[in-house]
Parts: sequence; structure tokens; C-alpha cells
Amino acid sequence: METPGKTDTENTVQTSCTDGNAVENSGKRKSEETEEQGKCNRGKRRRGTGGKQLRPGERYVPPPQKRNPGVSFSKEHFDETSYYFEGGLRKVYPYYFDFKTYCKGRWIGKSLLEVFSSEFRAEPLDYYKKAVKEGRIRLNEIPVDDLNITLKNNDFMRNTVHRHEPPVSGQPLEILEINDEVVVVDKPASLPVHPCGRFRHNTVIFILGKEKDLTGLHTVHRLDRLTSGVLMFARTLEVSKKLDEMVRERQLEKEYVCRVEGEFPEGEVICEEPILVVSFKVGLCRVDPKGKPCRTVFQRLSWNGKSSVVRCLPLTGRTHQIRVHLQYLGFPILNDPIYGSAAWGPERAKGGLVGMSDEQLLDALLEEHRSKESLYLLDISDESLVQKNGKEENRVEDGVQSKERPSDDTSKESAPGSTSPGVNDRATVSLSASDVRSTAATSEAFRHSDSAPGDLNGAQDEKVAAEASDGLPNAAATRKVVKDHLCGECKIVRQDPTESELVMYLHALRYKGPGFEYSTRMPDWAKEDWVPG
Repeated sequence: METPGKTDTENTVQTSCTDGNAVENSGKRKSEETEEQGKCNRGKRRRGTGGKQLRPGERYVPPPQKRNPGVSFSKEHFDETSYYFEGGLRKVYPYYFDFKTYCKGRWIGKSLLEVFSSEFRAEPLDYYKKAVKEGRIRLNEIPVDDLNITLKNNDFMRNTVHRHEPPVSGQPLEILEINDEVVVVDKPASLPVHPCGRFRHNTVIFILGKEKDLTGLHTVHRLDRLTSGVLMFARTLEVSKKLDEMVRERQLEKEYVCRVEGEFPEGEVICEEPILVVSFKVGLCRVDPKGKPCRTVFQRLSWNGKSSVVRCLPLTGRTHQIRVHLQYLGFPILNDPIYGSAAWGPERAKGGLVGMSDEQLLDALLEEHRSKESLYLLDISDESLVQKNGKEENRVEDGVQSKERPSDDTSKESAPGSTSPGVNDRATVSLSASDVRSTAATSEAFRHSDSAPGDLNGAQDEKVAAEASDGLPNAAATRKVVKDHLCGECKIVRQDPTESELVMYLHALRYKGPGFEYSTRMPDWAKEDWVPG
């Protein structure tokens, strides 16, 4: 386990210098000796209490450190763990990881025990008590020995956990274009763009950094985790700003293809219904007069007697715009886990008719996926739910403020309504400036906190036996998987996701702008003669 950054001695006020200093000062004039002693004491007060006189029993809290938001993920982060491939899936070896967060304003005056009991129920209290005994929970870099300690403003908390990431498709991340200005890839379905929720290494940003040595990238747009296709990154802040301007001025043409239920009408179909975000946590939206204006142009490409392939041109960039508009038209994407759900009612919100409140809709959606044990399709787990009056409900976590800008059929990863950290709600980040404005803070604190997904150093105290060879089908057998006796996930055997659970039939086919155009091949499910397997 990682050694604490400070010892108890370093945080204790010292009243005198060493005996050696006393002997050295014995031959000096009184004024010099007094000045030397004052400098010594002042230095030690700064290290111990910041110069503040503490009352008996009072605990010193160091001032918050400034974090550099311009630092991107580095080799230190990439080396936390490695990949292996098995059964067509890309998997990550479990690893030790530090969640960090400053004390929230609502926690001040509460004990750690109270905070764990009321907000962080991913683990039972017994887990946190055991973690304390093993030095895994630290306050201002000092191991906590009592969960009854009262939290104060600017307290910095760190919790070391054993982290497991869900597997994703083992399909290679194909690079379509790489030059001095941009990196363009064909993103496989199931892969998040950047760290969020339970995903960190199994993300486009980390794979590019770990395998292609491409770091410091700026996101131009984002795609849902289950959506595949063209994904662009700027390599410099200057290029990022230039592309942002193109997006704002509608100079980028975006073309998607999808497969929808039923026989989509022939000819051009235009939908201009406004879209309102119902839940940022789940990424749930619906058509509503109070929503933001948007426009999508659709055209049927083929019809196989059961489902249709549709060309989609989003002329604006609202969250889930394509998916919501298709649902409104009565032709949801064939395997959309949200907008094709029966939770919307028998008509599934066709024509904007929902017939229930937003809270009822959210509860129904969560209940449907909970009963099917498929909450992972929403990128939300049971641990992200809290109990209130005996009823489970979804809680929207605070996070890093996300600057609103036009984006594609994006998921909750962009969290446009996240709460900006205040004086007592700081989050630790080390993303590029562009990533900070485009990345929602990870929803985990300690286990599921609202600290951001950057500047989180892995504390791996065990080294595995041998490195796996990427691409080998049974590479797991060549490397010992580290197990942790406190980790509940280590005791669970989970079935691997099926191919149908990793793909949604929505694909970013082409991006075009002034002087450039990037496109991918049509996916198999979009071919005219495709039939489900």
C-alpha cells in the first residue's frame, strides 16, 4: 500500500530546534541567536499548522493545493494496469486506485462515519472499518484511525480501492487520420470516449495514450459508449478552438446511419422538436416545449420487412438528439436500451406522449433494467442508487462544470448540467483544458464520489507475475490477476457481455468540414440484406 505523504511528526508543532543548533548558536550574539531561532520556529509553524495557533485538541487542516488543469494523463496513469484479450473482449487487470476529493460543504461538521453511512453505500460500513485498519483511508495524507473524526473545511480525503473495469469490445481502435492537427479514429461500440463511471483504461483516451503514445488530445465531439464511428480529436488547443468555432458556426456536416424498428417512411423526414434533459446521471432526455431547439433530417436507405436503415443528419447537437427524435417519430433504434424501452409505455413516447411524470419515467426505466439485471446498459449500477425513505432513487452527483457547446448524439459523459465545484466542493482534476470542459466528473467518490477522473494515482502494492501479450486470445492465463481480500468485486463471478449487449445500431458514418472529410465503412448491421443473428 502507498505510504502516506506525511507523518504525524510533520504535522505536530515543534517548539525548539535541535541540540546541535543550540550548540552552534552558543557563540553568537543574542540578537543573531534570537533571529535564527525565530526563523526556525516560523519554518516549523508553517509545516505544522500554517502559522495558526491551535487550541488544545484542535486538528490542523492544510490549505487546499492548486491543481493544474492543463496536465493530461501521463505514463504514470497508463502504467496502473494493462490489457488482455479474451473471448473477443478487451479486458483490464484489476488494479489499486486512489479516489481523491476535498470535503464537500455539506459534509463539514459531520464524521466520516456519518458521510459513509448517508452517501457512500457502495460498501457496507464494515468494509470502511476494515479499510481504516489497513491504512487505506487518509485525511490530509494521514491514515485515519477513527471514522468518528469530524470533517472540516478543506479536508482532503483519499481512499485506496481495488478497481475492476467492465470489458469492452476487443475490436481494434482503427486510426483513420493522424497529422499535426488532428487524430481521427473509428471508435468501436461499447468503448467510452474518456474516463467516466467505472471506465478508465477501457476508454478511447487511455487506449490511444497507452498503445499509440498519443496524449494531450482535445475532444472535438463525443459519441455514446454504445455508438460506433468517426471520432475526432484536436492535437493542440489552437486547433481545438478552430474546430469549436466550426461547430458553433455549423460548418461541420455529420452523417449517421442507424437501424430502426418498423418501416420508416420514404422520402426526407425532418424533425424539429425541442429536447429537454430529464436526468444527466442516466442521460435521459425527451421532447418537451421547454427543451432546446434542434433539427434532424432523416432519409430511409433500406427496409428488410422488419426494420429500416435510416440516414441521419443532425443539424444541431443536442444530447441524444437522433435517438430522441426517432422515438418521437415512432421508430426507435432497434436495440436502444433507453428510448426503445417499454418503460415509456405502450406507444413508447411516440408523438411526445409520455403519460407520466419525469420521476415516474426514471423510476420505471431503472426498474425495468434492474429486473433484467441490465443496469450496466445505462452506464449506471446499483451502487449509484441511494436509499431514501426505503425507496431506491437515482442521485445526480455533483461534478466538474461542463461548458455547453454543440455536440453529437452524446451520452451523459458530457454532463452539460453538472454542478460547478464551489469553495467547499472542489474536485481534483488533471485533464487537458478541453477535457475539463467536456468531461463529467466521475460519479464515484471513495467508491462513488464526485471527484474528477484525473490526477488519481494508482497505488498498486502488488506486482503481477508476467506481462500479457496483447491480442492473444487467452492472455489472462499468462499473468496473475491480483485479488484483494477486502474487495467485494473479487468475490463475484460475472458473465461476459454478449455481442448484442455491446452494440447499439447507431454509427457515425462521416464528418465533413472546410477542406476535410473523414468516413468509415458501413457497419454490417446497416447492410440491406442484414438479418439478426
